[in-house]
Amino acid sequence: MLAIAGAAAWMMVMPGRSHAGPLPALSPQEKGLSEKLKAHVAVLARTERNTDLETSARYIEGQFGSFAIQEFPVRGRTVRNIQSGAGPIVVGAHYDTVPGSPGADDNASAVAVLIELQKILAPERLPIAFVAFVNEELPYSFTLESGSFQCAKRAKERGEPVRAMFSLEMLGYFRDEPGSQRYPWPLSLIYPDRADFIAFVGDLGARALVRKAIRLFRKGARFPSEGAAAPAALPGITASDHWSFRLHGFPAIMITDTAYNRNPNYHRASDTPDTLDYDRMARVALGLAAMLRDLSHEDQSR
Repeated sequence: MLAIAGAAAWMMVMPGRSHAGPLPALSPQEKGLSEKLKAHVAVLARTERNTDLETSARYIEGQFGSFAIQEFPVRGRTVRNIQSGAGPIVVGAHYDTVPGSPGADDNASAVAVLIELQKILAPERLPIAFVAFVNEELPYSFTLESGSFQCAKRAKERGEPVRAMFSLEMLGYFRDEPGSQRYPWPLSLIYPDRADFIAFVGDLGARALVRKAIRLFRKGARFPSEGAAAPAALPGITASDHWSFRLHGFPAIMITDTAYNRNPNYHRASDTPDTLDYDRMARVALGLAAMLRDLSHEDQSR
């Protein structure tokens, strides 16, 4: 029993302290950012993003301003990843959806945060690559046809020193009611049952990055956060673009609202912009910006 408890603590006890209690009043910066995020999601979730990838790709390119593309053929058409900046830290979010869903949370919310992180941090010339990935959803996920696999494969072939990869995966759905958050067993025995937090998730091999990322996030953000480094076989642990980078040997984790464990609109036509909480998205985005800034400075001081 003691061995089991010790193993659970090793996987789930995180450094720092998650914010508890009421959230502080929104700052002017957070209020402005909330409106920007809402506007991005409104555009991106106007239609499905699977048969028509071009509309959203062009929107992202316009928001990035300066960017490079990685094109590759998939089933008779050419698709592309969109990248702004470069460096050993990679922050990515997929811009496609499942058929039948406008994908406001999955994954326009994360793409909106990606866009604003690029706008906030790019002027500081930090060594960060911001990448919008194509083809994360089925039938492309976990295949050579996913954008993140192509990106990770190219990085490996070029010998690029990716020291940290963060997959932003659904960042906009939050609730305060008891019982609004679910988990696969045995996580349900440990974590809170309110869907009011953001999660940092990785497999056991990415434990060090999970702990570093959540430590830095908690240092700079007054927002609830939970972390887990769990076996890859546990449902949800590998379910995003970070897994492509793990398969190529890079440290990589997912940052998520855990939508499939809290959002009843997940992969449905009802995943619409009006269901998201943009004020909390803004708090998360600024917390992630501070985390990435601190992580960049830590790396540069080595």
